[in-house]
Amino acid sequence: MIKLENVVLASPEQMEFIIEGMRNSMNLWEKSDSHICRQDGSFCMECGHKNNYCLSQNDHSLMQRLSDAGTEHRKYMQMMPVYVRITAPLYWWKEFDTYKVGTVANSCSTMHKIAEKEFTLEDFSTEHLSKVSLEYLKSSINHLNFIREIYSIDKTNKGAWWQMIQLLPSSYNQTRNVMMNYEVLANIHKSRKNHKLDEWREFCKWIETLPYSELITGDVTN
Repeated sequence: MIKLENVVLASPEQMEFIIEGMRNSMNLWEKSDSHICRQDGSFCMECGHKNNYCLSQNDHSLMQRLSDAGTEHRKYMQMMPVYVRITAPLYWWKEFDTYKVGTVANSCSTMHKIAEKEFTLEDFSTEHLSKVSLEYLKSSINHLNFIREIYSIDKTNKGAWWQMIQLLPSSYNQTRNVMMNYEVLANIHKSRKNHKLDEWREFCKWIETLPYSELITGDVTN
């Protein structure tokens, strides 16, 4: 199970700055005709778009060419931020944590807040568990709640705390607010789009829904 929500992308002002920087190496700023939309109601007074920013064909073409040329040529993608709130199981986060460069995350603390609420089946990713395995997980949850009760009575009982930490299944779902960029997403999409974990395939499908995702995937037919 994976849930992606509260997506925040580059502002119009950031996009303007990113494109200006992209053109620095060739001193071709005058060829840019992208603009921040001037809203009149819900439509831009200049281009008629509903967006807050209008990316021109000139700029988009250059962005695509640089993206196709490889990492060393598409530095602008490192400047295109993507913020998203992700809820996913610990076994997925363990793999996500290999992407250390270009990511920042604030997570719900397992260490400090593990005993804040009762454990329920909804706290875990269970979509592929057999009936037998599901019953086993329910038994583990009951035991975790038993230990939690002991710890809630005496918060100085580090032994009970350790039991929860070390018994917690890797299917436990954790939420993090994550900051990435288009370059990181390009690396993820290339290596994980056909991964055996459902969560990775769903994550890559989400990437494909982002604005200008063709810069990430190389699929200009989208």
